[in-house]
Amino acid sequence: MKTSSIHLYTAATPNGIKAPLALEELGIDWQATFVDLAADEQKSEAFVALNPNARIPVLADHGDAADPTIVFESGAILLYLAEKFQGLLPTHKAERAAALSWLFLQVSGTGPAFGNAAFFRRQTEQHTLAQQRFESEALRLTTVVENRLKNWPWLAGSEYSIADIAHFGWLRSLSYAGLQLEAFPAIANWLAKIEQRPATIRALARMTLHPPIKH
Repeated sequence: MKTSSIHLYTAATPNGIKAPLALEELGIDWQATFVDLAADEQKSEAFVALNPNARIPVLADHGDAADPTIVFESGAILLYLAEKFQGLLPTHKAERAAALSWLFLQVSGTGPAFGNAAFFRRQTEQHTLAQQRFESEALRLTTVVENRLKNWPWLAGSEYSIADIAHFGWLRSLSYAGLQLEAFPAIANWLAKIEQRPATIRALARMTLHPPIKH
């Protein structure tokens, strides 16, 4: 692996596994602090000093200057890594644009829809309208991705990219939003391809030592 001074603060959640997948694909050595979300460690003073939004993941790059470069928000971290280490982002103009478009769809649409759907599904008090709203949006966005993958091997087009990595953790957790993988054969095939990648196997092996928060 290429040596680096990357330190990742993360947890085994759909957002938390994005950077590990990218780092392993890029062949970058990385260290990790696994944040206990159940204990609210992400709200500690030390963590908030890194990310004022008090959410994982956070990346600290100690390699470029006396003071580390801090990046928070999972999509920003993926883009930072792709640009710094020159990978996982197509050089072809149209496919680069596609990769960025699908990346931002995930961080602005799929992730929030799934997260909110999961939140309302696990409440003991009924919030029928809110649950239906977010489950419906999760279904709509998943169908958008399904239609893309019916025609292309990867979200950017011909190349595996940070767009695929961004969606992977969420779409392998369709049950969060009350969806079933059997209804999305193109996504199922795409997930299987990603799960078989050596970098994915390595990344998930590290993350499974730290079980995710259950929804």
